[in-house]
Amino acid sequence: MNDSVADAAAGNWVDRHAPAFARPFLRLSRADRPIGGWLLLWPCWWSAALAALVQNRAVPDPWHLVLFLIGAFAMRGAGCTFNDIVDRDIDAMVERTRSRPIPSKQVGVAGAAIWLGVQALTGLVVLLQFNRFAIWLGIGSLAIVAVYPFMKRVTSWPQAFLGLAFSWGALMGWAAAFGHLAWTPLFLYAGTVLWVIAYDTIYACQDKEDDAIVGVRSTARLFGSHARPAIAGFYAGAVALIGLAFAGADAGLFAFLGLGAFMVHLTLQVIRFDSEDGATCLAVFRSNRNAGAMLFAGLVLECLWRNW
Repeated sequence: MNDSVADAAAGNWVDRHAPAFARPFLRLSRADRPIGGWLLLWPCWWSAALAALVQNRAVPDPWHLVLFLIGAFAMRGAGCTFNDIVDRDIDAMVERTRSRPIPSKQVGVAGAAIWLGVQALTGLVVLLQFNRFAIWLGIGSLAIVAVYPFMKRVTSWPQAFLGLAFSWGALMGWAAAFGHLAWTPLFLYAGTVLWVIAYDTIYACQDKEDDAIVGVRSTARLFGSHARPAIAGFYAGAVALIGLAFAGADAGLFAFLGLGAFMVHLTLQVIRFDSEDGATCLAVFRSNRNAGAMLFAGLVLECLWRNW
């Protein structure tokens, strides 16, 4: 029986190599679709790299980068598992999501809840490796994470709540390095929130028709035929605010070249975007992994150049 999830890439490693008993749990964590882990990780690494720039380090703290890597994928998995538990009835009514493990009966709610606890505990162990301020800051994000799955029922802006949650790493990298916050990570956080709203609007365009039937709200439905200019506006705001964060960190040429590459990539996304073509929406959404890598690469090159 083909029990893979509809929007996972064909022939992904979970379907091909994971033991049969583990597949439903890995699918709950979206291990067969790792893009979300990357999108949660990049703000953490951007923030760590900005902190390294201010500290005049040749590279961001390697231990922090490893911790953020583990934590981002663990907490993304926990968040997806929680979301699937909350949304199991809605998922069963939407074409793209009815093959997920809970609505397709691959795993029960109790088993999913235990798996959620395992992933959350992993994230907690990672968080406890940081300083006291960063620990409490990380704990503070849980309030947003907890309410996010319910926002699609009460507001047309669930993407904004996802932005608040998914961008938290833009604060964490700086907090882990300095034990406090400043305007630089706050500008980075604000810019990242706009980036998330834009790319998740693109993602939500895949489900507009089904969402309308089941009563799920989103910015994709809110913007309708004006989705392209709205996405362009959010991306422009993201670039401007991240640029202010770079300026606050006294970033130089290589950092701004990375920001320029990021901006060009987002512009090409807007050009390519087609709100009526689900496959294109998914491909454009996934390409944000590369956009995030460009921004991070520019910051790392700037750190290396200054310490040459």
